[in-house]
Amino acid sequence: MKILNSFKYALNGLKTTWREEYNFRIEIFVALLVAFFIVYFNFSFVESALCIVTIIIVLTAEIVNTAIEDLSDMVEPNQNPLIGKVKDTMAGFVLLSSAGAFILGCLVFWNHFI
Repeated sequence: MKILNSFKYALNGLKTTWREEYNFRIEIFVALLVAFFIVYFNFSFVESALCIVTIIIVLTAEIVNTAIEDLSDMVEPNQNPLIGKVKDTMAGFVLLSSAGAFILGCLVFWNHFI
C-alpha cells in the first residue's frame, strides 16, 4: 500500500503542476508534438531516445522550478534578494534545459528535412 500512496502523491504533484503552471502545459503540448514527429518521421532509436530524455529533462526542470518557487514563497512571502536569486537561478535552469532541447531538436529534425 505504501508504494500505491507514493504513486498517488506523485500523480497529485503532476496534476497540481499541470493546473497551476501555464509553461508546463505548453511544454507538454510540445512534447506530444515531438512524440508525433518521432513516429511520423520514423526516428531512429537513438534519435527517439535523445528526444525523450530531453523532454523529460525539460519537464523535470519545470517541476523542480515550481516546487522551489512555491517553497520560497512560503518561507518568505515578502520581497527578498536571496529568494529572488534562487527563483532567477531556477528560471535559468528551465531556460537552459529548454534551449538545449531546442538545439537538440534542430539537430535531429534537420536530418529529416534535408
